[in-house]
Amino acid sequence: MAKKILLISDTHGFLDHRINDYLLDVDEIWHAGDIGNLMITDELKKNKLCRIVYGNIDGNEIRSEFKSELFFVIENLKVFITHIGGTPRKYSNIVQEKIRKNKPDLLICGHSHILRIEYDKKNKLMFMNPGSIGKIGFHKKQTAIKFEVDKKEIKNLFVIEFGKNL
Repeated sequence: MAKKILLISDTHGFLDHRINDYLLDVDEIWHAGDIGNLMITDELKKNKLCRIVYGNIDGNEIRSEFKSELFFVIENLKVFITHIGGTPRKYSNIVQEKIRKNKPDLLICGHSHILRIEYDKKNKLMFMNPGSIGKIGFHKKQTAIKFEVDKKEIKNLFVIEFGKNL
């Protein structure tokens, strides 16, 4: 059965209430780092399975609860989540080595605050960066991604976009 996913990143201690409507029908929430504080993850974990990595701004409290990267399989899709990974054609050396070794179908990164969804032909994987759903940073819009995973396929993907709520 298909799993509905909400993908967010770079909350930096702020979870916009406008995202709540998108939480209702998802099975899992994935957070690609720069959480900001544990109140964010406590709120997300109340009713949903969460897969969360920490980011470069996250302190010891968050780093002691979450890992810097996750590898897992959902609906036969191999997923790799890390906060800082680069972009297709410009992955960090460490991430490129992990791609080579683990052969994920989907690579998710955060950090850049720039929404990007792209198929990486060289590594035969889908790359996603949900941008930033938080309000700290240069981005003009808060973004997230919602999609389904069904029998190794990514389906019904759409971008959630809010005007920056200052």
